[in-house]
Amino acid sequence: MPRRRIGFWYRFAAVLCKPPLMVLIKRDWRGMEHIPAEGGFITAVNHNSYVDPFAYAHYQYNTGRVPRFLAKAALFRKGFLGAAMRGTGQIPVYRESTDALSAFRAAIDAVERGECVAFYPEGTLTRDPQGWPMTAKTGAARVALQTKCPVVPVAQWGCNELLPPYTGKPSILPRKTHRVLAGPPVDLTRFYGEEMTPQVLKEATEVIMAAITGLLEEIRGEKAPDTPYDPRRERTEQRRRTRAEQARAEARTKARGNPSEGRST
Repeated sequence: MPRRRIGFWYRFAAVLCKPPLMVLIKRDWRGMEHIPAEGGFITAVNHNSYVDPFAYAHYQYNTGRVPRFLAKAALFRKGFLGAAMRGTGQIPVYRESTDALSAFRAAIDAVERGECVAFYPEGTLTRDPQGWPMTAKTGAARVALQTKCPVVPVAQWGCNELLPPYTGKPSILPRKTHRVLAGPPVDLTRFYGEEMTPQVLKEATEVIMAAITGLLEEIRGEKAPDTPYDPRRERTEQRRRTRAEQARAEARTKARGNPSEGRST
C-alpha cells in the first residue's frame, strides 16, 4: 500500500515547529531504517517531556512517514487548534466510550488505511523519578493484535533535560541533545489468535515496553530498574504510609494525654 501524502497541514505545522526545534535542541537520531516504507504500523514511544511530541514528530516527519498521534476528542473541536488537529490527521480518542476497543476504532481504521499511529503506551508523562518508562496501558497492544500490524519500539531522551516533566521551567543552556533510537518491530505473533483477555493484553504490552526500555538503556548507557514504576502501586503504598503515619500520630497524642497511664500511685 503506498504511503499517504503528507499534506498541507502537516507541512504547515513543520514550517512553524521545525525552526525553534532546530535552535533549541541538537539531534542524535538513529534507527530510521526500522520505520516501514509502506503499509500501516504503530510506533510505541516513551514520554518524558511536554516537548517530546513535537521533537519526535520532527524525527518521524524526516522519514517520510508522518505519525498520527492519539489525542483527546475535545481538542478537535477548538478553533484553529481543532482545524490543525483534523488537518494533520491526528486521531481523536473518545474516552467516554465504555467499549475499550471501540475507543481505538479510529486508530485501527488509520492503520488499516496504511497510516502510522504513534502511541505513548504509558498514557501520560512518566512519573518514574529517574525518567524510565512506567507500566503502560494496553491500547497499543489492542490495536496491534486487532490489525496484526508491525509495532516499532522507539526510545527518546533529551527533551526532558530541556523541559523536565511536570514543571514549567525550561533549561535552555547548554543546548540539549534529543536522542532517538527506533528498533526493529517487536514480535507479537505468539498472541495472534488468542482471545484479547486482560492477561493477554498485559503480556503483549509488557513485551512492547521491554523493547522500548531496552532501547532507552542503550541511549542512556545505564540499566533500568528491574521493576517498572507503577503509579497505582505507588498510590496504594502512599495511602498505606499515610494511614500508618496517622495511626502513629494518634498514638502519640493519646500518650501525651495520659502521661501517668500504667504508673502505680
